[in-house]
Amino acid sequence: MKVKMILPALTEALSPFWRPIKYHLFPPLGLATIAGFFEPDDEIDLQDEHVEVLNLNDQPDLVVIQVYITSAYRAYKLADHYRQKGAYVVLGGLHVTALPQEAAAHADTIFLGPAEDTWPQFLQDFRAGQPQPLYQSKIRSLVGVPPIRRDLIKRYNYLVPNSIVVSRGCPHHCDFCYKDAFYKGGKSFYTQPVDDALAEIDRLPGKHLYFLDDHLFGHATFASELFEGMKGMGRVWQAAATVQSILQPGLLEKAVAAGLRSLFVGFETLNPHNLREQHKYHNLNRDYNAAIQRLRDCGVMVNGSFVYGMDSDDATVFDRTVEWAVTQGIETATFHILTPYPGTLLYDRMVEQGRITSDNWDLYDTRHAIYRPTLMSPEVLEEGYWQSYREFYRWSAIFRGAWTKDNLADRLRHLAYTGAWKKAEPIWDLLIRLKQVNQILPSLEHVLTSFGHRGFKSAPVSTSEPVLRVQPEPLSALHDR
Repeated sequence: MKVKMILPALTEALSPFWRPIKYHLFPPLGLATIAGFFEPDDEIDLQDEHVEVLNLNDQPDLVVIQVYITSAYRAYKLADHYRQKGAYVVLGGLHVTALPQEAAAHADTIFLGPAEDTWPQFLQDFRAGQPQPLYQSKIRSLVGVPPIRRDLIKRYNYLVPNSIVVSRGCPHHCDFCYKDAFYKGGKSFYTQPVDDALAEIDRLPGKHLYFLDDHLFGHATFASELFEGMKGMGRVWQAAATVQSILQPGLLEKAVAAGLRSLFVGFETLNPHNLREQHKYHNLNRDYNAAIQRLRDCGVMVNGSFVYGMDSDDATVFDRTVEWAVTQGIETATFHILTPYPGTLLYDRMVEQGRITSDNWDLYDTRHAIYRPTLMSPEVLEEGYWQSYREFYRWSAIFRGAWTKDNLADRLRHLAYTGAWKKAEPIWDLLIRLKQVNQILPSLEHVLTSFGHRGFKSAPVSTSEPVLRVQPEPLSALHDR
């Protein structure tokens, strides 16, 4: 059987004039995972349109397309193309699960939710000539899932080819998150057996790893056993975790001993009213400053994530957030406009309130305001988003952030890491065009390896509001506009 698996490009990634490095970070692990269920003699061509030009003149028997909201229109176009050629087309992913009727118009079969339990049944039905139009995940387990087909991944196209996922979902339930919709009808957080996760890590060449799990620390027992098993492997790695898990005694230290050097942390907002509104309760009553100090004491770099446009945000939120991130010495920051994805509680609430202003999925990229904010205009929200990137990544701000560090070595590493990420974009573009982006990996490994344990000092853990040592916007301000 000839199989074509496609990760369609986001709209802007199709541009031939600029190749952002963010689209060349990680290979398509979701498709490579279900590829493990095919037979050895099946011919599989896995293509990631972010990093390569698709061959659309082939004649596959089966086409499998993973759909995100901002690639939905491109995915549907590709699906229609292959259906017209007589191929059997399957669509799955976050957007398909959120809007199954929309996706079904472009597919022979759609998948709702994760596919580890439904994909084997589909293949059996397909080979028997009796595929069903819809498969919905119910049994959530990673036990017995075959190894990822990494032989199908073109490693040279990615800065971080050694990405890995050892769990699914997240134990928390934030209103703006796709996760609850995707895992509806079953467990929303579950892990691989630790031995399977360690075996997958052992298969990966080189030194560097990037865990793409939504919350690697989400199951403390699993994470603790994983980190214990990784000790001595000589890896340096990056991952994502919550403020709550960082403040949990003992777990961070085990991660650092196993090679953790950089952590993505969803701070999201400095305002406790916003946290309550979005049901992000696990960030409430957590001292953000103490979490950052714990990470710094352990030699772990911070990539902070922030979301703008929640109902308690006014036009002052941008300067306040950037100033706090800079003064905390956060190495890199990502900013987002609150985006009500279909299938989320946030989307349902905004539809009910009549606040959604666009159903153009290309704009649901966390860079456009596709709803009416309460305390500012959509134009002010979008301009503040771009302003935050400009201000945080100014050289003056980068130097200020670096000089929050205690010693010259840490300051230089901050300058190198933060500056290389945003200030070297023309160089990234050139390396991508020359198919040499993977050649930077040794430099990344060197920078990460130079970070490390500095003799951990326990930081005090605050259990009362305010969440931060930053004055939150007073409730009275909500009634002044």
